[in-house]
Amino acid sequence: MMRRPLALLLSLALAFPARAVDLPDLGDVGTSELSTAAEKSIGEEIIRQIRWHDAAYLDDPEVEEYVNGLGRRLAAASDNPSQTFDFFVVRDPTLNAFALPGGYIGVHTGLILAAESESEFASVLGHEIAHVTQRHIAQILGKQSQAGMAMLASLLVAILAARSNSQVSEAAIAAGSAGALQSQLGYTRDYEREADRVGLQTLEAAGFDVRGMPAFFERLQRGTRLYESSAPAYLRTHPLTFERIADMENRVSAMRYRQVPDSSEFGYVRAKLRAQANLPADVVKDLESRLAQRPADASLRYGLARALMRAGRLDEAQAALDKLRGEVAPSAFLDTLAAEILLARKDAAGAVRVLGAAQKRFPASRSLLYALADAQILAGTPAAAASGVRQALNARADDVRLWQLLSRANQGLGKRTAQHRAQAEVYVLQGTLPAAIEQLEIARKEGDGDFYELSAVDARLRELKQRYRDEKRDKSRWGGPS
Repeated sequence: MMRRPLALLLSLALAFPARAVDLPDLGDVGTSELSTAAEKSIGEEIIRQIRWHDAAYLDDPEVEEYVNGLGRRLAAASDNPSQTFDFFVVRDPTLNAFALPGGYIGVHTGLILAAESESEFASVLGHEIAHVTQRHIAQILGKQSQAGMAMLASLLVAILAARSNSQVSEAAIAAGSAGALQSQLGYTRDYEREADRVGLQTLEAAGFDVRGMPAFFERLQRGTRLYESSAPAYLRTHPLTFERIADMENRVSAMRYRQVPDSSEFGYVRAKLRAQANLPADVVKDLESRLAQRPADASLRYGLARALMRAGRLDEAQAALDKLRGEVAPSAFLDTLAAEILLARKDAAGAVRVLGAAQKRFPASRSLLYALADAQILAGTPAAAASGVRQALNARADDVRLWQLLSRANQGLGKRTAQHRAQAEVYVLQGTLPAAIEQLEIARKEGDGDFYELSAVDARLRELKQRYRDEKRDKSRWGGPS
């Protein structure tokens, strides 16, 4: 059974005093909010644990790119467009989404599949964005700063666990100061109406159909009445009342009517998630059944082609995709699937040609950049991969996928010093400084780097060793293991 991502945070946060070194000053004890720097540091620590230690994290660049694109469109239209956001997806069939400190927003795959329109899905993201821009979590955590790091850790566990699993939340509350935590958790419910109001304004400003918000929540509410014992997780963590729905509907009635068609990407993402959800043979049957009802649905046809590929039926997958590509507008999703089918046929060179042409059509797509570099390495042209990745790193030095690809490309080129140097940056971004230091020390000993590269290795090694010493010193100060 797959672990809940936020259940993992229980062990993280219970050990939080030992990791308190990663947090800056929490701010004055009399303030009502956690400082933005502290909030960001807490969020970074949590998301690092989710991305690198939780099996439920969905490492799918295409899906992540779509969700981030949609989320950032909403964030740009919010009342705080300067706030940075990072959206990620969790492989979980339950209907849930959650905001973490520092602008990190997680979405369950089940929620994406349950949304009947892109505006409905956007309404949930808008609601979560509002929790961040209104600094709801920061205010809750800030009220606990007087009690010290131990209370902060317990409170963090309770708030985050409550968004996914009520039993975990109860355990966290029992482990901490029960009365104070229960009071604070109750207070978070008071933010829901504000998040509804601000989220609706963001939804409208971003150009979506504002009816999507009350429609989606009302459908969830109906499901709750019918299946009380299995209420959607989103309703357990975001308490919904008839008054809230009525308030949303009243606000929507005063807003301008706008009919907004779904983007093709929304349909392709849902179809991809559905194609990956179960055993390939079962998915093929399900999608064939759905297509019998809606034979012209492009997203279902894409999903079926992907499911056929998963089932090893490559000729059928190729035929279905070729027919679809001849009838619909170009899409990075279709090009990527075409390349994946070619890779399954052991035709890496063909995949490079498809992805190279696709990148020219969609130059801003990160997922295509990753796919092209991977195909170039598999095709035996790692120099081309390294060149493209290095260029991208000039603008996105914190992109761990790019560093992973650069390490692989350098390995293919036989550049061992460069390989280990790139792998060190992977470990830095994953938060494991000892492993990064070890990689740089290996790089120094390989002997195939020139003077400039070895100088860069030495400078980075000194920097990381000093950072590691500082962290060990601060851990000792907080009473954690060194």
